[in-house]
Amino acid sequence: MAIFPKILLKPEVEAYLKSIFKNNELVAAIGPQEAEQKYESLLNNLSHPPAFTTVRVNTHLASVEHIRSLLCEELHKQYASLNVPVLQHPQLPDILLIPVIGPRKDLQKLSKEVIVGAQCGSAVLRGAHVYAPGIVSASKCMKAGDLVSVYSDIEGKCKRGAKEFLGTKVFIGNGISELSRSEIFNSNGPLNVCSPWPQEQKIGPWSYCSCSHCLKVNMNVFCLGTGQFGFRKALGGMGIKMIESIYLSPSFDNLLPSYLFLQNLPSSVVSYVLNPQPGERILDMCAAPGGKTTHLATLMHDEGEVVALDKIADKVKKIKQNASLLKLNCIKTFCYDGTKALATSNIENEQEGPPFLPESFDRILLDAPCSGMGQRPNMAYSWSLKEVTSYQPLQRKLFSVEPHIGSEGMMGAGLSPEQLKQLQRFDPSEAVLQGMDLDSLQSAKYEDLISLANKDSIGFFIAKFVKVQ
Repeated sequence: MAIFPKILLKPEVEAYLKSIFKNNELVAAIGPQEAEQKYESLLNNLSHPPAFTTVRVNTHLASVEHIRSLLCEELHKQYASLNVPVLQHPQLPDILLIPVIGPRKDLQKLSKEVIVGAQCGSAVLRGAHVYAPGIVSASKCMKAGDLVSVYSDIEGKCKRGAKEFLGTKVFIGNGISELSRSEIFNSNGPLNVCSPWPQEQKIGPWSYCSCSHCLKVNMNVFCLGTGQFGFRKALGGMGIKMIESIYLSPSFDNLLPSYLFLQNLPSSVVSYVLNPQPGERILDMCAAPGGKTTHLATLMHDEGEVVALDKIADKVKKIKQNASLLKLNCIKTFCYDGTKALATSNIENEQEGPPFLPESFDRILLDAPCSGMGQRPNMAYSWSLKEVTSYQPLQRKLFSVEPHIGSEGMMGAGLSPEQLKQLQRFDPSEAVLQGMDLDSLQSAKYEDLISLANKDSIGFFIAKFVKVQ
């Protein structure tokens, strides 16, 4: 049923993913042919949206059933004659599921065409309209009010302002032009978007507004409609109002903003797994933009304390905005690096903010920064292999307690490879016995001496135990 190509990756990234995904253990378990099929299925599915749009009800303010009823009324207005159900998740009671209709194969392609960037195309498949700066190309005679077909330039090869594009393009739906071609490409005036933003969702280091057409990084905005950076006031302005998308998804632009929060299903599961209780003290280590933070506070009935950290001030501001929007009072925010949150020396017990003493919290949530490659739909992913793999050291740093000097635990002790990595074993057999005199000492490099000191020591063993309850 795939009507889009599989996600477009840099060759080095695809080769890396293939080597990781089709590992020896998996191939031995299911066979090379099925492993290959699973890998190809993964790449194909990433370019399509999930089967459902998921939203979380703010049960702090209203019941799920009441908000579900209001949402059904709003969707009826958006979908006109279509009767799309809103389902309540049986295991996640505050989560509502809205089916994403498609792919629709009965749409007719029109003679006038508009080409948009790959990120803009992904936003359209999430229910967004096309904003003017995101239009890369338009037919030479396009006027305001024209019916046009919208295509995504997934390879990024279309030149801005082109009157025709014959390269690889993916049809994503039809719409009505709000502007003429000349207004789109000749206007230098500022255009406005959502300000202040309603709700956001996190995509690794990115976050996007619930209207689904813009991304924010620090103080800047990355607009899915533009494919470029800028400030809020310089982005936006509807260019094409979508009336027929290949995938029909609802628009949540200012839709019940204090009662609904767009949140992907796995992100919603996290808070239930942590299972916060009213009155507890919870730490959210990498909290922006606050989706999980506010979910924790809601599950706690706004009783207790949720401490939210992020090292970027603008992101901390967004957490506060979301907490205020959802009318949650138990959230305390701090601009602080989560990797330094554990106090390494004695501090005042009365200190409210970070760093914190050990065992300062009942539960801790860590949604570590990541590449965001698993976001859907995503027809093109432009990051390099260096960028993709850059998050691993940070993730390990957030998890591990320094220093880690010894080698892994000894094989054959009944522990898994991952468990062995949690141990520190100082094994004298790893060191090559060598004499040392003053001449060799003075000529040796500092790092070589330290390496020798770490290896040539007494036999010793350190294990780290983490309290889970």
